[in-house]
Amino acid sequence: MSDGEAIPFRKMNGLGNDFVVLDARSRPIPMTAEIARAIGDREKGVGCDQIIVLRRVNGADVFMEIWNRGGSRVGACGNATRCVADILMNETGRDHAVIRTDAGLLLATRREDGLIQVDMGAPKFDWQDIPLAEEFRDTRGIELQVGPIDNPVLHTPSVVNVGNPHAIFWVKDLDVVDLGKVGPLLENHPIFPEGANISLCKVEGPDHLRLKVWERDAGLTRACGTAACAAAVCAARKRLTGRNVRVTLPGGDLHIRWRESDDHILMAGPVEYEFEGTLPAETFTRPAA
Repeated sequence: MSDGEAIPFRKMNGLGNDFVVLDARSRPIPMTAEIARAIGDREKGVGCDQIIVLRRVNGADVFMEIWNRGGSRVGACGNATRCVADILMNETGRDHAVIRTDAGLLLATRREDGLIQVDMGAPKFDWQDIPLAEEFRDTRGIELQVGPIDNPVLHTPSVVNVGNPHAIFWVKDLDVVDLGKVGPLLENHPIFPEGANISLCKVEGPDHLRLKVWERDAGLTRACGTAACAAAVCAARKRLTGRNVRVTLPGGDLHIRWRESDDHILMAGPVEYEFEGTLPAETFTRPAA
């Protein structure tokens, strides 16, 4: 990156879960926690849930580096994967793309209905893979609750790792608690040594879930692709639904299929381009945090 050279970006979203996408395939773009926080700041920066940096890599079309607006780096983001896949497919004219992330390789395709589908891989249910701080043999429901011991308002979440850790609380009313208040406490509960994404999930029917998500180091979000995947597989595992579900989030619907042949999760949904712009070079000269 040359001194004084402005860096272009794309602003995109998947169901309102929004991203600043930086392309570092043809020029070096440094990224630190402090830079991510500056870009993600909705008052002083561009404002977004995550910052995505695209880098060259062998064995895939691109490496997707994912930073939460709070400054932490994460392994997976389903909505961002769809956005990046759309960029790549528009560039190449192909109907598929292979994206490498910290969580592994992801294959994305464009469906006939125009939605982008991503193979998110197989979920991990073992307590040490999520990870949890102590052993739970059955992660369909672990001992964790909010509220009085004899009458908790939230309790017994299902936990899973789908590229990042998730806890799903099953509720009859998504407004039973203020997720904006309890989310930070649960995200940082000692049972989750790496933190966790916290979701409230209401089962509307055998093929429909409704979801509200507190995203780790990002806060309340209009949509979270990995949370939708997590809720879908946990619901099927508890026999609350089948393996094909529509997950309704505040920003809209995602379609999740947990494939029986290999246990891979297929997530399909839309993408949206908001605008393009540039960031001044001094944005990327902030000291590492």
